[in-house]
Amino acid sequence: MLQLLIEKELKAILQSPKFIATFGVCSILIMLSIFIGVREYRASLAQYEIATSLVDQKVAEATSFRNMQTKVYREPDPMQIFMSGVNYDVGRLSQIQSKQDVKLEQSAYSEDPLFAVFRYIDFAFIVQVVLSLFAIVFTYDAINGERESGTLKLVLSNAVPRAKYLIAKMTGAWLGLTIPLLIPILLGLLLLFLFKVPMTGSDWLKLTTLIGVSILYFTFFIALGLLVSSLTRTSSVSFLLLLVAWITLVLIVPRGATMAAGQLVNVPTVAEIESQKDRYRTDMQQDTDEQRHNLWEQVMAPAEGLPREERRAFYQANRSAFRELAEDLQTAMEEEIAEHNRQVNEGLRNAKSEQERLAFLLSRFSPASAYKLTAMNLGGTNTSIKKRYEDQMFAYRETYNSYVAKKSQQEKKARQEAAQKSRNSRMFRMTGSGNEAVDANDMPKFIASREPVGTAIKASILDFGLLSVFTVLAFAGAFLAFVRYDVR
Repeated sequence: MLQLLIEKELKAILQSPKFIATFGVCSILIMLSIFIGVREYRASLAQYEIATSLVDQKVAEATSFRNMQTKVYREPDPMQIFMSGVNYDVGRLSQIQSKQDVKLEQSAYSEDPLFAVFRYIDFAFIVQVVLSLFAIVFTYDAINGERESGTLKLVLSNAVPRAKYLIAKMTGAWLGLTIPLLIPILLGLLLLFLFKVPMTGSDWLKLTTLIGVSILYFTFFIALGLLVSSLTRTSSVSFLLLLVAWITLVLIVPRGATMAAGQLVNVPTVAEIESQKDRYRTDMQQDTDEQRHNLWEQVMAPAEGLPREERRAFYQANRSAFRELAEDLQTAMEEEIAEHNRQVNEGLRNAKSEQERLAFLLSRFSPASAYKLTAMNLGGTNTSIKKRYEDQMFAYRETYNSYVAKKSQQEKKARQEAAQKSRNSRMFRMTGSGNEAVDANDMPKFIASREPVGTAIKASILDFGLLSVFTVLAFAGAFLAFVRYDVR
């Protein structure tokens, strides 16, 4: 009997104008979003390759390791095709040098503000907004609509258990939405092979998990539609209530949670952080200049009262030693500044993390937020992308600085040895080997590691569990309401 009821419900759905509209809209939007996502990914990848090659060329043309600096770029991820998240909001590159903090800058939206106005339409957005709305359209009159037409009374007058009838309604609506979703997805996946998108095994696993979570997400709205339809007597009232619920869950709760967290947790502004860093650097530079002055007086103290020529000779003899001591002071200052900036950045990150945790906690009362957070975790485009890449870039900067410092010492030593053999050491120091390109073939390269699939899935367990709980509660409520439903 259950199979017969499901077939009847599914046949009615497939023959309805709602199915045709849903299938058409989903096919167009999903195919278009994947196609545009693939093109954006290929364009970003080409831009990344050109930028990194230009950086390598600039390093190869450098004539000295002293004050050498470089840039590192964030490599595009194929999963951004399906879930853009904050990928286009976060910067694409960071300067790498000893006197500057690691900071991602030049985001795609900062260069093309037009796209920041309307944002990109990706697969996750279509599921979160469009499919959830279609789920309401499919189910708002599933029970009360049958009552208004008299069909419900006629069916239940036979030996049809209400539980089986409700399950048939749920299954029919679920299949009616799953079919329009899976067909364009499979067609869209062909574009990945057609355009040769480099998807790894982890990427395919993440994508498969994302599709499964998407199905679970709109299953909740199907169950919610059955619940409201079982609690109301007329389809017009249930549609109005479901529309209000959809607006609240999808649009209001996530934004309201973010605004509330912003008011409850105070996070220093970028201007305040930069001002704090600049003030500390200025104070440290003044202290270092004073120490350098005192050091100079100590070095020159034995020459006090000597004739001018002897004093000059003493200065020439001790100048190299003083420079080394002054460089040690400057290096120590830079290390202290770097440590201070690290602590300031860590404090800022902790404040932002606390604000994010509160915002996500409040927003998780909405299944739409739970789904979006899961999608961003699987896509690797969540809010931690900035911290993840900056941490790797900071670690690379330490390796890069050590390499440059070692090469600078070797370069300095070679220049001093050559100067001793030169007849005119002064002229050599001015025009020596600095005119030739340095050999930086052994310079360490920045290779960012992607977030493992296990980490992404582990971060999504909570939201996946919440979606499951929301769905079960909605269907259980629909079952209890339908058991007591008056078919008259």
